[in-house]
Amino acid sequence: MRTNIPEKLLKIVDEIDSHGDASLTKLTVLKKWFERPGRLTAFALWVAARAASRKGKTGGAAAELFRQARALLAGLNKYKPKLSNRRAAEALHDRLRDFQNEYQNQRWGPVRVIHNWNLLLVEQGLAICLWHADSPSHGYKLAADYCQHFDSRYGSSLNGPSRTKILEMVPFMYTLEALEDRPE
Repeated sequence: MRTNIPEKLLKIVDEIDSHGDASLTKLTVLKKWFERPGRLTAFALWVAARAASRKGKTGGAAAELFRQARALLAGLNKYKPKLSNRRAAEALHDRLRDFQNEYQNQRWGPVRVIHNWNLLLVEQGLAICLWHADSPSHGYKLAADYCQHFDSRYGSSLNGPSRTKILEMVPFMYTLEALEDRPE
């Protein structure tokens, strides 16, 4: 079913282009889009696969986690994904969470220390598929974490590099909407 949400994302890109940044909360428009069954799971695994493919320069345990994530996500239909091995996905999720299970006490409470943002995105994507497939709020959080970029001029917001990630999301959304309208 065709929506106007992708166009709203393009307006966020326009705002980044004209003002230099936009608030992360602008991505809350995605919550409505995620309400349709199947969209959130497809988006979560799409983000997880993109994050797993962007491993950068890593070695040791992190490189092995990226390899395992790519193997688990390989061959999935990105528009109608089904995890073929739920146990393997749960085990990988647990390994990802344990890999970055360091907390620092701050004035306001414990804060999780993340050393590899892409591994966190894979972890979040798997968690949505496994336990939160009906939670648009989790989808918004994943989208915000996927798109945000820290820049000392703007803080953690949607800014220059964020626009590229938003522009990657739009064709995915258009395609998924078009496939929903096709008879099985």
